[in-house]
Amino acid sequence: MKKVTVEELLAKAKQPSLDAPRLHKYYKGKMGTAVKCRVRDFNDFAIWYTPGVAAVCKEIQADKQKAYEYTNKWNSVAVISDGTRVLGLGDIGPEAGLPVMEGKGILYKYLGGVDAFPICLAEKDPDKLIEIGKALQPSFGGYNLEDIAQPKCFRILDELRAACEIPVWHDDQQGTACVTVAGLINALKIVKKDIAGVKIAIVGAGASGINIAHQIMLAGACGENMCSVDSKGILHRDRHDRDNLQKNFREKWDMCLRTNPKCKAGGIPDAIKDADVLISASTPGPGTIKPEWVATMAKDAIVFAEANPIPEIWPWEAKEAGARIVATGRSDFPNQVNNSLGFPGIFRGALDVRAKTITDGMCIAAARELAKVAEDKGIHEEYIIPNMDEWEVFPREAVAVGSKAIEEGVARFNFPADVRFKMAEDMIRAAREDVQKKMREGVIIDPDK
Repeated sequence: MKKVTVEELLAKAKQPSLDAPRLHKYYKGKMGTAVKCRVRDFNDFAIWYTPGVAAVCKEIQADKQKAYEYTNKWNSVAVISDGTRVLGLGDIGPEAGLPVMEGKGILYKYLGGVDAFPICLAEKDPDKLIEIGKALQPSFGGYNLEDIAQPKCFRILDELRAACEIPVWHDDQQGTACVTVAGLINALKIVKKDIAGVKIAIVGAGASGINIAHQIMLAGACGENMCSVDSKGILHRDRHDRDNLQKNFREKWDMCLRTNPKCKAGGIPDAIKDADVLISASTPGPGTIKPEWVATMAKDAIVFAEANPIPEIWPWEAKEAGARIVATGRSDFPNQVNNSLGFPGIFRGALDVRAKTITDGMCIAAARELAKVAEDKGIHEEYIIPNMDEWEVFPREAVAVGSKAIEEGVARFNFPADVRFKMAEDMIRAAREDVQKKMREGVIIDPDK
C-alpha cells in the first residue's frame, strides 16, 4: 500500500467539511417528502383526503394492524436524537444534530429504500425520551436512535425495545457492532483462527465498545479470553471504582462480570499484549494506539482502529508493527467498518416482515450475511468486508434479517425468501434510480456543473 503523508490524509479528511456548508445551504437540506399516489386531477383529493379517507380510518380503527396496509407506516423509520453525542462533536443540541439525522435519512432511502424521518428532540431526560418514543409508535414502522449520550442510551434502547411494538435500533451500539462482527468473522478465516479461542482486547467502553463486546460473544467469542478498556483502565470485577460502575454504568459492570475473569489490570498496553484481536472504538488518533503496543500482540494479529476522522493508529504503522489485517472507519483505506453497510438492509428486512423488534439474533444474522457477501467475492487481507457501493449487500442482508425474525417468532408477516429478495431489490433499485433520474432531468441540480 502506498504511503500517504499525514498532511495529505488530513487534507482529504477536511475536504468534505469544506464542501458541506456550501452544499447544504444550496439545497436547503437534504430530504423532503414525495407524493407516490396518482393525482389525475383535483377530484382525486376526495379519495386521498376528505371525504374518502374516512372509510380507511374506520377500517384501521377496527384493526390497527391495517395501518401497515393503508399508510406508509410499513416503510417508515424515525431517526430520533436529542443531540447529546453527535458524531465526534458531543452535546451540540437537537437543531445542530438535524443535518446528521437528515444524512441518515438519505442513506436509509438510497441504500435500503426505506423512508426515514429525522426527529430531533429538545429533551434530554431519559424518562421523557422513553415516553416520547412510546407515544410516537403509531406513526412509524421502526425507530433508529442516534447520537444519544451514554449511559442513558443503553437504558433508552432497552426500555423502548421492551415496551414498543415496532423495531427499535441504536446505530451507535448495534450498527457498529454488527459490521465489526462481520469483518471479524472474515479476518479470522484469513488468519485461520477460531473465534472461540482467540484473545480479544476492546479499547473503548462507550456505546459502541460495549455492544461490540456483547455481539462478539454472541457470535462465539469466549468472555474468558476478552477484556475491555475504558478511560480508567481494564474493566474487571475488582476495580477500585466498582461501586460507581454498579450504580451508574450497569453495562460496563456487566462486562466486568462477563469478561476478564482473572482480573487483569492496567491500561491499554496491558490489554493489547498477547491479544490476537484488537478492536478500538475510542479517541481519534493518531497515537491513541502505539505501534510498540501492537508489536506485543500474537502472530497474525488483527487490528480494527475504528475512530473517525483519524484512526487510533495509522494502518501502515499497525502493519509495520506486525498486524496482518487492519481495518479502519475510513473509506480511503481498505477494510472500512462502515455502519451504512448495516442499518439500511437490516431495517429493510425488519420492515418487510413487519417485525415487532430487532433481536440480537437478527443482528448476528445480518453480520453473518455481510461476511458471506464478501466471502462469495473472495476475501483477502485487504477485503474482509463489502464496500458500500456493492449494493447487492442490502437485499441479501434484508432477507437474512427477515428470515431470522420469522424463525424467532417476531415477524407479523411471513412470505418466501425469494419473494422478499425481489421486493427488497426492486425497492432499493427504484430509490437509486429516482435520484439519478432527477439529476439527469435537472430536478436535482449539481451546482458544481
